[in-house]
Amino acid sequence: MKKTVSMLLALIMIFALCSVSALADDTKGDALVVDTCILMEADDAMINNYSLLAVNPDAPWVDANGDPVSDVAINTVGAAALINWMLSEEGQELAANFGFEQYGEYLFYLKDGRPVSTAEIPAATEETRKIRLSTTTSVNDSGLLGYMLPIFEEKYGYEVEVYSAGTGKSIANAKMGNADLILVHSKKQEEAFIADGFSCVFDGMEAERLNWMYNYFVLCGPSADPAGVKEAEDVMAAFKAIADGKFTFISRGDGSGTHTKELSLWPEELGITAEAESFKDYTDWYVSANTGMGACLVMAEEMGAYILTDKATFLTFVANDGVMA
Repeated sequence: MKKTVSMLLALIMIFALCSVSALADDTKGDALVVDTCILMEADDAMINNYSLLAVNPDAPWVDANGDPVSDVAINTVGAAALINWMLSEEGQELAANFGFEQYGEYLFYLKDGRPVSTAEIPAATEETRKIRLSTTTSVNDSGLLGYMLPIFEEKYGYEVEVYSAGTGKSIANAKMGNADLILVHSKKQEEAFIADGFSCVFDGMEAERLNWMYNYFVLCGPSADPAGVKEAEDVMAAFKAIADGKFTFISRGDGSGTHTKELSLWPEELGITAEAESFKDYTDWYVSANTGMGACLVMAEEMGAYILTDKATFLTFVANDGVMA
């Protein structure tokens, strides 16, 4: 009898310990994992526009050194198929609704007056199956392409190879003939790409640059917000406060659309540009990372730093508990 009671008490204790352990795990799961948070958003100066551009098959190709390159083959049929699908009712609806189910808010918005395609999309053939897309880390790290492209591929039989980097590097990749289309977000660099003869207008479209969706850059930083960004009048004042206080800031430093936008927000008298010489006196607080958005967010979290990022990638970063693949 005593043995039975002892065994019963032991089982009760084990059950109690397991329950406490489970409760601790649940509590841990609810704890704040990422301290970096959005401190300023929806400022008019922080709109982030995205454009699709088809690569011109007769472009003046160059290699990494700027020397001419020949024998470049561009999949114009595949590029047109993907662009027409992204601008179709199905593609635009997918982009507009992406993220809402997971985050409770929309990550990308469709522009008023955007181009819309009703063109028939051909099924892939052996010659047109492989499509090379050169794009930014923001649409890739946010998960948008991982969400959309499998639907397109399954429906039409194409295989989309994605090269993801900052806008500057993505455009340079296309200039070397390594892409059939680009999806980027830096108007100045896109217009230069067109002016240099690397893009073309294809049937049914009125321009090379197809500006169709946008989201917002957000200024993020440690929850303690030592620079007082949340109280700043606007994003320009927030950047001035960061500079005045010499609070650590992580810059993409990679010629991306995000980097280009960031450079436009610093007080003019600082003279910060893409050139390392311009911020040599600020290296005690200004960190030029020369890497993608996900990696920069990880750095900002580790260093308790401020950072400019697109909102879609930031929300993905938080959902992944601060881990980016």
